Amino acid sequence: MTTKLTLTVEKSVIERAKSYAKGTGRSLSELIENYLDTVTRDENKELSSKLRKIVGAVKLPKDFDEEKEQRSYLENKHL
Repeated sequence: MTTKLTLTVEKSVIERAKSYAKGTGRSLSELIENYLDTVTRDENKELSSKLRKIVGAVKLPKDFDEEKEQRSYLENKHL
């Protein structure tokens, strides 16, 4: 069920968000809904507060292997 929500947000933030949404081919409502859904999931409760702030900012592919990427990053950094 979809319901209407009224928010109070700084005008400059709204303008940037609308521009971002348009540039990514999504609606502002979709961006906000995805953000709220992501930050309120139980799996995010154990994340640090800094990491929680950026959750949902990046969409990773479904086959993303965090351990493989981290290992590759560390190998490149230290070898």
